[in-house]
This record gives sequence, C-alpha cells and structure tokens, in this order.
Amino acid sequence: MPPYADAIASFWKARLASGPRAAERPPLQHLLGNASLPFDLARTRARAPQLAQAIRGDGRRILLIPGLLASEHRMEPLRAVLNAAGYEAHGWGMGRNFGPRPDSLEQIDRRVDAIRRETGAPVTLVGWSLGGLFAREYAKFATRKVGGVVTMGTPFSGDPRANHAWRLYQLVSGFPVDRPPFTCRREEKPPVPTVALWSRRDGVILPRCAKGRAGERDRAIEVDCTHMGFAAAPEGILAVGEALEAMRG
Repeated sequence: MPPYADAIASFWKARLASGPRAAERPPLQHLLGNASLPFDLARTRARAPQLAQAIRGDGRRILLIPGLLASEHRMEPLRAVLNAAGYEAHGWGMGRNFGPRPDSLEQIDRRVDAIRRETGAPVTLVGWSLGGLFAREYAKFATRKVGGVVTMGTPFSGDPRANHAWRLYQLVSGFPVDRPPFTCRREEKPPVPTVALWSRRDGVILPRCAKGRAGERDRAIEVDCTHMGFAAAPEGILAVGEALEAMRG
C-alpha cells in the first residue's frame, strides 16, 4: 500500500463526515397512520353539527388552500363546518394543486380580490401542507389584503427535505424543493397574525418543521391528528377554529 494511502483515506473520511447528510424524516409508522383518512372523514360527517357549534364564527372571509395534489373537494369538510359555524369560507378556485407556478401568487391575488369585492375586508388564509406555504408567501406579497394565516402541517421551518413529500413535489411541480418559481422566504414570518398547527403523528412532515420556531410564527398549536387529518378529522377542524379564535384577539 502506498505510504500516503492512510492520509488519503483520512482526508475522504473527514470530507464525508462533514458533508451533507440525508434529512431526518417522520417515522414509517406515522406515515402509515395516514391510512385512517376514511375513518377521520366518517367521524367528521357524524359530528359536523357539534363541530360547528363548538366553533364561534364571526363572519370573517376565509380562503382555503389545499395541499400538494389535493383539490378543493379535499377541503370541503373543513369549509362546510366553518360556514355552518358562522364564517364565510371559500375554495381557492384553482383546481388541483400541482405545485407552484410563476404566477401562483397572482392567481391567489385575483381570488382574494373577488372575495373582498363586497366589503374590502382582509381575508384570512388557511392552508394545508403546501397550501400553507402559498398562504404565507401571499401574505408577504399582498399584506394589506390578508387578515391572518393559519397553516396546517406546513413545512415552513428547517430543512425543506425533512419530509416524505419533497421528491413527489419536485416530480409534480418540476421545480427543486428549495427553489420555487417565485420569491420564497419560508422561515420569514409574514407581517400578519400567524398560527401554525402541527402534530407529533403527522407522518409526512417532520413535526418541528411544521411547528416552527419563535419568530417564524406567532403561535403554534399541537393537534392530535395525522397529516391527512388536518382538514378532515374533527381534531384538525376544531384546531382551525381555535386558531381563528386566537387571531380574534
């Protein structure tokens, strides 16, 4: 063996040890727990009147933004309960969410303008998963039109690859997970009231990335649900009601 072989081996060992490592992701058992979605939906349907009574709506206009590959139909259980509770919740009007596009914020802006047309009052944005990133960035894009942002299992903090969805995101959207096609400062808190809903049982997004750190959001609320349950399970819907109540002051 050449006399410098040990030195070369030591050099590469040190380089590999100091190089980038695979991002931490939620455990597999929590990912598999998302199969409970049909049961979550059934529980919500059975308890819808009670859920609406437990949430004190105040007529605020709310825009619901779905997650990656989800449609407006996916947000319907949440929208129905919020409307029955006294809010005015709207779908985002852009069909299925196939990831960010260069004009995504402009499209959301047009939808917000349509919702505000009658009163001119700010709109509160509620975004699930990737939809929460859209909501946070739009609140920086058009701050005066936004009354607050609620995120549900949204990976706005930490490593953008600390989840089980980033490869799917890149495949569907065609953009690197850390370089969307519009200005995005994920960890920067929007200049409006911001509440982050997160769950230890998320399974898709690493919980601490959805919880965020002090200064990245105003408040974080832990929810006992899966990632798919944020907009479907009674626990997730009640947590949205709690977040909206917190923004009321």
